[in-house]
Amino acid sequence: MQPNEESMDEFRPTIGITMGDPAGIGAEIIVKALADPHLRRRARFVLFGFAEQLVYTADSLEIDLPMRRMEHEDFHRSLHDLLVLDYDEFSPPAVLPRGPSVLGGRASMAFCEGAIAAALDGRLDGIVTAPISKTSWHMAKFRKFPGHTELLAHHCKARYVAMMFASPKLRVVLATIHVGLMSIRDRFTIGCVFNPIDLAHEALREFFGIEKPRIAVCGLNPHAGEEGAFGDEEQRVIAPAILMATEAGMNVEGPFPADTVFLKAMEGKFDCVVAMYHDQGLIPIKLLAWRDAVNVTLGLPIIRTSPDHGTAFDIAGKGKAHEGSMKAAIHLAVDMAVRRAAARTGRN
Repeated sequence: MQPNEESMDEFRPTIGITMGDPAGIGAEIIVKALADPHLRRRARFVLFGFAEQLVYTADSLEIDLPMRRMEHEDFHRSLHDLLVLDYDEFSPPAVLPRGPSVLGGRASMAFCEGAIAAALDGRLDGIVTAPISKTSWHMAKFRKFPGHTELLAHHCKARYVAMMFASPKLRVVLATIHVGLMSIRDRFTIGCVFNPIDLAHEALREFFGIEKPRIAVCGLNPHAGEEGAFGDEEQRVIAPAILMATEAGMNVEGPFPADTVFLKAMEGKFDCVVAMYHDQGLIPIKLLAWRDAVNVTLGLPIIRTSPDHGTAFDIAGKGKAHEGSMKAAIHLAVDMAVRRAAARTGRN
């Protein structure tokens, strides 16, 4: 939604939030996050999920939220501060399954696809996705999508995407995502490393206001290969990708040993680290910023953030889930939407 009916000083973006797997903690962390009146004043919110479950969750937590229900098929544009688009055709049972299920897969996929479609046609300024279960999606036969990132790339027809994990202490972008460790070598190319560097550079400029981002790149092997002693990927793949990036005008250094580069970034020497594989990047970010890290999908025409954790089936419905990462994801989506709108109206 473009800020054509209100000045930028008054602009409140419209942010869609998907409930995630209904057997997980999505409803709880959404309700707890939106209980903050300051956050609710920053934007209008459209929730994609089960209205009855969201209302019940709010009541059980003794949180008063001014939610207005609407059938999801009737949604055109939100003029309400907090709108719930109800997917009651899935008829969830009174007692939800404990853990992954076909219902969870089908419902959470429908929530996601509804939000993506609304963002693509301009009814939303960004989306925040609560955790889904990859097992539920697999059980519901959505096997071509290992997770949100691949689903978003498919619907947005994005050629290249990357996952960024952003926190006040550290930002990390992944070169490979949901790939088995032993399979990385089969798809480890110069483009596989260059593209996330390029996407990180643009995102840091557009959404984080860093005019000349400083990006560090991890090695793949121990000690960044030790000049070829522990593998040649640093010399054969990573170094050429870094050279391409520097020749394109980016401030990029590496490859660095992964056991020291995150400390350098923490000390302020770099604005972002590009890690070569999932756990290489996720272990430091989750260790340092478990409750305030945010997953951002780079390379899309739409804004998408999510909390940096899973469904937590084991504590769902017990009131124990911490909303910190969801709250940070919502705040960042609002920040990104405001920055994008300001750039489009020349109000940087």
